[in-house]
Amino acid sequence: MKQYLRLRPFKAISFDLDDTLYHNAPHIIKAESALSLFMQEHFNVPEGWGITQWRELKSQVIAGHEELAHDTTAARYEVLRQALIQWDYTELEASQGAQQGLECFRFHRSDFKVDDSVITLLAELGNHYPLIGITNGNVDASRVGLDDVLKFVVHPGHGVKMKPYSDLFDLSCQHLEILHGDLLHIGDHPISDVLGARAAGCQSLWLNLNPNEQGQARHILPHIEIEQLQEIRKLIQ
Repeated sequence: MKQYLRLRPFKAISFDLDDTLYHNAPHIIKAESALSLFMQEHFNVPEGWGITQWRELKSQVIAGHEELAHDTTAARYEVLRQALIQWDYTELEASQGAQQGLECFRFHRSDFKVDDSVITLLAELGNHYPLIGITNGNVDASRVGLDDVLKFVVHPGHGVKMKPYSDLFDLSCQHLEILHGDLLHIGDHPISDVLGARAAGCQSLWLNLNPNEQGQARHILPHIEIEQLQEIRKLIQ
C-alpha cells in the first residue's frame, strides 16, 4: 500500500465493479459470443458481417446520438436495431429483434458470481462503512452476488454521464446524504476512477493491476495505491 496524499476520515466507500471486483473481459467475450450466435440463428446476417462491421456501425450510431456514449445498454440496443434495418427487416421486426438480442447479451453478461473471497472482504468492510457500487457498465449486481454487500449500485444513462464525469459521484453522495469528501472511491482505472473521483471532490484509492508496467499514466495522484484488493483490509485494522 502506497500513500500519496493524506487520507481524511470518510463515511462511506464506493467500488468500481468491472475489473475491480472481478476480471471483466471473459464475461464480455462470453456475452458477445452468445449474442453473435443468437443473431446468426435467428436472423439473416449478411455474409461477411463480423466484428469490423459491428464496430463501424457502433461508431456511426454514437456519432449520431452522442448521449448513447454514456449508456452502454441503450447503445447496444440501437446498434442491433439499425443492423436489422440494414438487413431489410421492418421497423417492428428490428425493434423486437434488437430487444431479443439485448436480452440474450444481458443474460450472459451477468452469468457469473463474484469470488467468495471478494464477497467476504466486502462483508467485513460493510460492518464499518456503507458500501456502494459506481460503474460505467451494465452488470446486474444482484445476479453476480453483490446485492447483500452493496447498499446500491449507480449506472450511467438517461442523461447521467459515465465516469470520469462527476454525475455518478454526485448521485451517490446525494443518496448517501454525505459530502463528496466523505466518500472513498476504489477502482482500477486511472482516469475513470482516480481522476473521476478526485475531480468530483471525493477521496481515491487506486487498485493498480499493472504495477510492473512502465509509463503508467497518472493524470492525477490517488490518495492511496494498492496492488491487491485484499489490501483494503488495512483500512479497518
